[in-house]
Amino acid sequence: MSREPAKFHVLAMSQYFEPGFKAGGPIRSVARIVDTIPQEVKLTLVTSDRDLGDPAPYSGLSGARIQRGPATVHYVDAANRRQRQVLADRLREGNFDLLYVNSLFNPRFSIMPVLAARTGGITASKILIAPRGELSQGALSLKSGKKAAFLKIWLRFLHGLDVTWHATSQLEAADIRSVWPNSRIEVCHDQGDLPSECLCAIRPQDTPRLLFLSRISRMKNLDLALTALQGIDCRVELDIYGPVEDEPYWRRCQDIIATLPPAVRATYRGALPYTAVRSTMAGYDALVLPTLGENFGHVIAESLSASCPVICSDQTSWTQVLQGGGGAVAKLTIESFRKAVENTVNATVDQRWEAKRAAGAAYMRWKSKADSRNIIAHVLGLA
Repeated sequence: MSREPAKFHVLAMSQYFEPGFKAGGPIRSVARIVDTIPQEVKLTLVTSDRDLGDPAPYSGLSGARIQRGPATVHYVDAANRRQRQVLADRLREGNFDLLYVNSLFNPRFSIMPVLAARTGGITASKILIAPRGELSQGALSLKSGKKAAFLKIWLRFLHGLDVTWHATSQLEAADIRSVWPNSRIEVCHDQGDLPSECLCAIRPQDTPRLLFLSRISRMKNLDLALTALQGIDCRVELDIYGPVEDEPYWRRCQDIIATLPPAVRATYRGALPYTAVRSTMAGYDALVLPTLGENFGHVIAESLSASCPVICSDQTSWTQVLQGGGGAVAKLTIESFRKAVENTVNATVDQRWEAKRAAGAAYMRWKSKADSRNIIAHVLGLA
């Protein structure tokens, strides 16, 4: 049966997409949006031809255009002038009802498309911006001078455009309002393809095992967790997973690792493919995440779904879920995180096992109330 002509044409921009996994949760969010887009929508997605930090493109995808359901995905080498020109010519011919960008500060996948929409390089009736945590206080504290100057200019530039903001939590909506007080905001969890059921809690080993799973960058704040471990005097293992996004920062973390007590063992395990995340998390007693802020916090949801408690900063929208049985919430201080970690590593095997079961139960309670709307369908009045 042939498909009826689409009523809406949407252009989405996202620097990273499948088969990539190193950029974390936003890839899962965009993949779910693509896979649940209504038949009334023709979706064109433009993305990079390689994963975060990779020098080489995905095999066979550089410059390729593939069909994924009702969506057409363009994989572009940002350094290839010919590919950029071919894509620009195609997009110039389009008449889009909505331009959806998944960043505020990304030059090629956010700033330039919005500029093009303003100047006529792209025809788009409306613009939807997902800042993906970039407006949290923690994110704005990094390179704060440059970001403040950019936001002042960008606010004036966006004035007069039909802009809607996509927040993935009420916390992020508040962050957006702190910068644009009168902005139009749609809150949609954008949870990705999270499972409907949690994994059964695996009985812990005698030695407590912790993991950190995120990009290794200042935003994720691994060095605070490592510094907190310097004051731990019992046996504990910390496995570190994630791509190194900031080499100087990682060297600083390695310096801290070298000073850890003999009983504390920290090991870097490299980037973990998405398909292995839950099964890996299930073997640990807790995820440690001293993040300066999150967009949605996919890694927190994934950890809970694996019945792995989360020791997290108070800078995410998950505080209530974690305090309700999912783990522990700590302030962004060494002492606060050390106390939270000590509560886990000093617990008995049975106590840690019960905490894992409680984490799974917390996930199920959260999942039963989670927002599953497609943000594009919602903005277009289709959901």
